[in-house]
Amino acid sequence: MQQMLHATVMEDKIKELLASIVHPETGKDLVTSGFIEHLATAGGKVTVVLRFAKARDPFAVKIKNQAENLLREAFPGSEVLVVIKEGGAAPRPEPKLSTTTGGIAKVIAVASGKGGVGKSTVTANLAIALRNMGFRVGVLDADIYGPSQPKMFGVEGYLPEAIVEEGKEHIIPAESMDIRLMSIGFFIKPTDALLWRGAMAVSALKQMIHQTRWGTLDFLLADLPPGTGDVHLSIIGELKIDAAVIVSTPQQVAVADVVRGVEMFRNENVNIPVAGIIENMAWFTPAELPQNRYYLFGRGGARAYAEQNGVDFLGEIPIVQSIMEGSEEGRPATSTHPEVEERYRAIAEKIVSKVMKNG
Repeated sequence: MQQMLHATVMEDKIKELLASIVHPETGKDLVTSGFIEHLATAGGKVTVVLRFAKARDPFAVKIKNQAENLLREAFPGSEVLVVIKEGGAAPRPEPKLSTTTGGIAKVIAVASGKGGVGKSTVTANLAIALRNMGFRVGVLDADIYGPSQPKMFGVEGYLPEAIVEEGKEHIIPAESMDIRLMSIGFFIKPTDALLWRGAMAVSALKQMIHQTRWGTLDFLLADLPPGTGDVHLSIIGELKIDAAVIVSTPQQVAVADVVRGVEMFRNENVNIPVAGIIENMAWFTPAELPQNRYYLFGRGGARAYAEQNGVDFLGEIPIVQSIMEGSEEGRPATSTHPEVEERYRAIAEKIVSKVMKNG
């Protein structure tokens, strides 16, 4: 499985590099022009076959040299070979991936405008709340820059196996507390996460989405990377997302980032319903002073934004010691702490109601 993922990532990186080379006559890059007839990465070799549309193309040799120089720079340990063929039709586009997502009833994206707001913790606890309500639940950890669901569910050491079913290779997800879990963190070291960019990340996520043996699920929660960008749009393009949930903290700087997240989903080209906003770390109550609330990060910023912009406010999650401890110990607090479970269940019920109402 690791080798298959690595080869696909390399091939997408090659396409990304070749897309930067523009044919001087047509003004189009090599990928858009359909000039890539074949590419392969095996045995320490990078091989690319470029087929130009017309015979004796005057720019063929120049483009071949450009491609070889780019690839040698990107893959210094590999032997690079670029072959030129001239004349003939452009190759057919690659067929769409078959997918294992057919048994998933509803997909909910959990997003945040910025990092550090507890989005992954909220995702894990929502998954447990939905499970407690009797639903079959899966989690897709698509946060390539900080995959934390393996730690949240205590399966950090899990190594996914690949099995062949009906001639297709499928990846077996981890299972913890009756939650099916697939994470980019199973395939990369934590120190490598920040090195993943663009096509590499998108390619890996596509495989996770379409080749994981999800089985039958009532809900799949997709833990997206913070912010907005190409990775988000790629995931949106690969999954039929039924609703998005935005996580924020109360302070104004965090709420300002929420705006970008909401607008991304509301964009006419995306058009995904925003189920609402969750305000995380809303206040702190010490165990010895249960009636006191300390608003460490300001008060009600996310709620106020939601009310002013026609977005539903789903609820507040206070800073609770057991939530932090649960994240560290691999047991989300919703599975052990009644007060936390009650708060997350109330939020989950609102989300379920909205998603089911929207069909």
